Amino acid sequence: MGDLNAPGAPSRRFPPEPESVAEARRFVRATLDEAAPETLDTAQLLVSELVTNAVLHARTEIEVTARAGDGGILVRVSDRRPERGLVPYGGPAYTGTGQGLVLVERLASRHGVDTGDAVKTVWFELWPEGSPSPPASDGWVAAPPRSGQGETVTLLDVPAALCLTCTQHRHTLLNELVLALASGDVPGMTAEDLAVALAMNDVISAGVTATLQRQHAEAEFGSLPLWVSSGSGPPMETLRSVLDVAEEAARDERLLTLPALPRGRGFQEWLFEQISDQLAGERPTAWTVMPREPGAGTSEPVLWDAGQVQASRVATIAADESNRIIAVNGPAADLLGWPADDLVGQPLTALIPEHLHRRHTMAFTSLLLSGQPRILGRSLPLPALRRDGELVPVRLFVESQETGDGHTVFVARFSPRGSAPPARPPARLRPGAPQEAGGAPWSASPGGDRRTGVGRAGGTSELERLSLLAETGATLSTLPDLNEGLRRVGRVLTRWLADWCLVDLFTAQDEVERVCVMHRAPQGPWPEEYEGRLLPLSETSQGPLARALRGAGPLLFTELPPPGRAASPLDAHYAELFRKLGANSAVVAPLRSPRKVIGALTLARKGRGRPFTEEDLPLVNELGRAIGLRVDNARLHQETRKIAERLQRSLLPALPQIPRLHLAARYAASSATAEVGGDWYDCFALPDGDTALVIGDVAGHDLDAAIAMSQLRNMLRGIAVDRQEPPGEVLRRLDMANHTLHQEATATCVYGLLKEVGNGLWEFAHSSAGHLPPLLVSPNGRTRYLEDGAGLLLGVDPDLVRPQANDAIPADSTLLLYTDGLIERRTESLDHALDRLRGHAAGLAHEPLDVFCDELLIGLAAGSDDDIAVLAVRPGSPP
Repeated sequence: MGDLNAPGAPSRRFPPEPESVAEARRFVRATLDEAAPETLDTAQLLVSELVTNAVLHARTEIEVTARAGDGGILVRVSDRRPERGLVPYGGPAYTGTGQGLVLVERLASRHGVDTGDAVKTVWFELWPEGSPSPPASDGWVAAPPRSGQGETVTLLDVPAALCLTCTQHRHTLLNELVLALASGDVPGMTAEDLAVALAMNDVISAGVTATLQRQHAEAEFGSLPLWVSSGSGPPMETLRSVLDVAEEAARDERLLTLPALPRGRGFQEWLFEQISDQLAGERPTAWTVMPREPGAGTSEPVLWDAGQVQASRVATIAADESNRIIAVNGPAADLLGWPADDLVGQPLTALIPEHLHRRHTMAFTSLLLSGQPRILGRSLPLPALRRDGELVPVRLFVESQETGDGHTVFVARFSPRGSAPPARPPARLRPGAPQEAGGAPWSASPGGDRRTGVGRAGGTSELERLSLLAETGATLSTLPDLNEGLRRVGRVLTRWLADWCLVDLFTAQDEVERVCVMHRAPQGPWPEEYEGRLLPLSETSQGPLARALRGAGPLLFTELPPPGRAASPLDAHYAELFRKLGANSAVVAPLRSPRKVIGALTLARKGRGRPFTEEDLPLVNELGRAIGLRVDNARLHQETRKIAERLQRSLLPALPQIPRLHLAARYAASSATAEVGGDWYDCFALPDGDTALVIGDVAGHDLDAAIAMSQLRNMLRGIAVDRQEPPGEVLRRLDMANHTLHQEATATCVYGLLKEVGNGLWEFAHSSAGHLPPLLVSPNGRTRYLEDGAGLLLGVDPDLVRPQANDAIPADSTLLLYTDGLIERRTESLDHALDRLRGHAAGLAHEPLDVFCDELLIGLAAGSDDDIAVLAVRPGSPP
């Protein structure tokens, strides 16, 4: 059939209109009608993608050339915009629109692009199966050509996965706008503005994608130089305006594309602002130092990795955009009573109580459709449903993470409310290495300056050293979970100092557990068999890890003992690990508390990069000391918190069963790391038949507050049952008893008596010691605060006569007692907070009491940094 590259191949020109795509397909079929049917179908598919690409991005006359010969076919698609480079995303073909070049890569035998002074030609060849392998082609041109005057903009700390996700999202939105504009009017949009936006987006996307492809494949993020023309300011503003219109249309469900999530929205705004600001002469600002809106996540870019879910000691579940569970770890499965494998593939509603199904579905759908977060990045108290039907009060924290192919994963970490996160069952002994003994010592030495940056030849400045120490300390201080904090520290250290970071800690049973193994490339090789509980530290152990765990170091080693010559199983395990890591050197330093050694930090470099030297030891030693102190403080806080929370929860009573009186209560500990408060509630029947209702809050957020709360709670119940006096007198006696304590407590409290008076009415006699007023919600949704009977808080004047109020409570209305953690926020006034509670409670007037309480916590307590107690009472109608 002739040479594919011979001149004179049939060709046809098409206008830059959507109809040209179908015309080009028909032209190819007519021209190549002698080709095999499968080959012809593939050629039509690929020419459709390339012509669509030219219509959208070149918008010039398009020429298609097709020829068959030597058993194969060749198709060329040319346009008149050679300066407009291709943007090969490189993601899987299922990730959305804009994947035409990926299809060509996967289906064509050869492909490429030829760029001249006036023409750009994209081509592909198809050869039948069984044909000799064609010579390799250069593929797509990696770097777009530059034209005209311009300058290079520097984007600092660009997260590669998030950047590619945002590029894909912009491309999808703009392509759908082209179709929407072709089929009808798009409010606030003109064809001219859309053309300018497409052109500007092509320039940014081509430059960003090409640069990321040239950078190191393992880099999670880094600096990115981007060339833009000098006149890009106005087109940039047009692009931003067009995308604003597109995002609004997506939120209004006028487009099929979902709106951007908070992290992507924030990154895109930063990207555009950096380009505009630097073109105007401003200095670059790194992505990692930008403030985040709620729900946008941490400043450190997080790439989705299922292995991180499995490695977490905190109960963690991940779900995809279709609301299905895709990963679950052991602590989560244990807490929820499911085998981990059985949970994967289940809808999230399998873990949500029936009365919250509708709310969850609405919130999840709203997030996907509007891009507006409700619970992302916030701590939320709510009940979880175990497999056996039992409800478990938990505190939930949800964040979004990006996948490398443009999708979003929602990662939820949760722990039981009022208790420490569940401990992970001890991991099995890791095989690691054969249990051989020998006598060959390790080549290790102590020694003194420092250096940051893997492979960098020079030393580090004092500012860099202090910055690294500060970032390490801040990372551990700002996270409530110690193990997650250590993994974040590992990412910091592998970013600046090493290829691998390992942290080993002594447990309460004096065993050694490896809680952190971090690599510079989150998707790189992961030696999972070396995590978890290690082999015992014996008297024969002589290796660097054993020595550091006994307090020696920091130790530098560049040689490992030969296989079989390690002095103990632990030494053999450690040596085998570093052979597997490919390390050329490592430094191991003890982690010390003021009292003892609590673990060891190991940093390793691999390959042909610059190995560690004795000049690095002082910096690693400082890091070890800083991390050791932070770990010790975190453990002390956790232990204190655990004791206080157990004490606090043990004092929260089971609600009594009282005829025609419905009761519900909730307690949620503070979401802050080291804060445990003195909130409590109580409800009990008095001998005379009245029902006592109590809500209170002791000042402080520590173990002392929890102890004072227990004393006040017990004294109040004893006084109330023994005296059976009016509420004001009971609070006066409680204040007198409080004054006799060694450490007099300052507290607020409401004590009231509820009794039935007949004709469907109940009476609530109550007295308040500085506490927020109870809220009465009628069956028709009307609300009223019971503000009478208010007096000074406890601990001010024990001789004070306490006021009392009596209020009628209609049957089927709801009486709500609550602590300030439910409503108070630092950024709003108390009046506004009380109005918020009234509005929310009014909408729940007809809900069952359990739903009433759960919805209050979900709607008002997300992100609260105070503990919360809620007691709700609903008198029933007479029989």
